[in-house]
Amino acid sequence: MKKLSTKWFKKWAKKSKIKDQDLLDTVDNLINGLSTAGLGSNLFKIRVKREHSGKSSGFRTIVVYKEDEKAIFLYGFEKNEKDNISKTELLYFKKLGNDFLALDENQIKQLIEARSLFDIEVIE
Repeated sequence: MKKLSTKWFKKWAKKSKIKDQDLLDTVDNLINGLSTAGLGSNLFKIRVKREHSGKSSGFRTIVVYKEDEKAIFLYGFEKNEKDNISKTELLYFKKLGNDFLALDENQIKQLIEARSLFDIEVIE
């Protein structure tokens, strides 16, 4: 299964000091239905823990997910920054998510090469 993030999300995660391993753990939580809220159209709001803290005081992420195929982090925000996304944002992320889910492997590879999408992986 591909685990990816958008360019915007990658910059936000770096600024927020979120590690790739925490994002991989978040995808595992999504697969297992933990700390997630379904938003419709394969879109989920998922908690990500803050370093030296728990999930409840951490971050919220918007992820589009298709079982056994791909999970793509689209957006993130701090819980103390905003409670939730607006209806307009939700509609935008549903459209964006559906567009990403429609991409085939070759198109995803091209977006990775163009540095518009990024693989999430832990390099040891």
